Amino acid sequence: MIQNGKIPFVDLISLHRDLEPELLDVCKRVIETAGFIGGPEVEGFEKEFAEYCGTKYCVGVNSGTDALRFALIAAGVRSGDVVITVPNTFIATTEAISQAGARPDFVDIDKRTFNMDPAELRRYFETRCKFDAGAGRYVHQATGRPVTAVVPVHLYGQMADMDAIVAIAEQYKLTIIEDACQAHGAEYFSKKQNRWLKAGTIGDAAAFSFYPGKNLGACGDAGAVTTNDTEVASQIRILRDHGQARKYHHDLEGFNGRLDALQAGLLSVKLKHLADWNAKRRDAALRYQALFQESAVEVVLPYEPSSSKAVYHLYVVQVENRDHLQAELAQHNIGTGIHYPIPLHLQKAYASLGLGRGSFPVAESAAERILSLPMFPNLLSAAQEHIVEAVDRIVRMGVPAATA
Repeated sequence: MIQNGKIPFVDLISLHRDLEPELLDVCKRVIETAGFIGGPEVEGFEKEFAEYCGTKYCVGVNSGTDALRFALIAAGVRSGDVVITVPNTFIATTEAISQAGARPDFVDIDKRTFNMDPAELRRYFETRCKFDAGAGRYVHQATGRPVTAVVPVHLYGQMADMDAIVAIAEQYKLTIIEDACQAHGAEYFSKKQNRWLKAGTIGDAAAFSFYPGKNLGACGDAGAVTTNDTEVASQIRILRDHGQARKYHHDLEGFNGRLDALQAGLLSVKLKHLADWNAKRRDAALRYQALFQESAVEVVLPYEPSSSKAVYHLYVVQVENRDHLQAELAQHNIGTGIHYPIPLHLQKAYASLGLGRGSFPVAESAAERILSLPMFPNLLSAAQEHIVEAVDRIVRMGVPAATA
């Protein structure tokens, strides 16, 4: 899609225009029944998304951040615990950890996939933790806090190496909460189980975001937790609704984190198209790969291991002089993004953790080189050809001496 001579970074307009009659029917139905909160729309979507992912339960919530926070709390993470994740993710991942009362800590990433490096996760326990016989678990040496959970982020639509992460989690008694907010429908081949598994089915629970730009996006904020654990699902239903087991009976102090009926209904409409949209994203990724290989320009393309079926929420390349390339592409009316320019351990919000530059060199290096190119289901091959030609020309010209 080229809009007014511009190639947008993401095109939500044509996607919603194609579905307009179905989406408006949902709005009409919700207005006519005045069933704005909970009810059959929410329950229907929860059932459909659980079936799509292959889990027993799906619990709809207000946002992906709520989904991750509620999943951590319901799975047993407590105040004072340490939860491990990666530094190259959106801050919502660590906000959820902190808001669950825990302390976020980080391990570095695999330089090819940008996902959690299992070798670094193992090294974390071998070098930064010790076994506390009294507690019966590993604790962080510097703080004495118990390390109780790990949050692998399935970044850019590709799942982390879950077999290796699960093995480490089992050894060190870690709860696994998948951050699947960018991975709706992504798959991972588990050698341990000898089958393909979808994002959201491997950990104790998983968080999904339905922010509008996601592969499955609402028309506003929305999220969900998937799990096979009956107690976790039950706890999240209580947490999302002010701690109510039933109306005005508050078993605990909860949150206002409900998924509204309108968003649930709209998501049900879109879910029917998700497999097709993901297939189109994969096709677009293959076209990018072929076009860049033909150009032979010095651009590092996304790496997809044989164990992965990525859904390309984002198409992220690595280049030298990334900021210059991004500025020049903007001059050519090509939208881009950076996901993410500052690793979390270097954000002002986490200065108190005392993790300075050099703590996670792979993530830090990637943050200086990554650039997200346009990626959406309706991305035309002609637009991709134009994008690659522009990248090729700009990279070959290099940075002008005055600005180098």
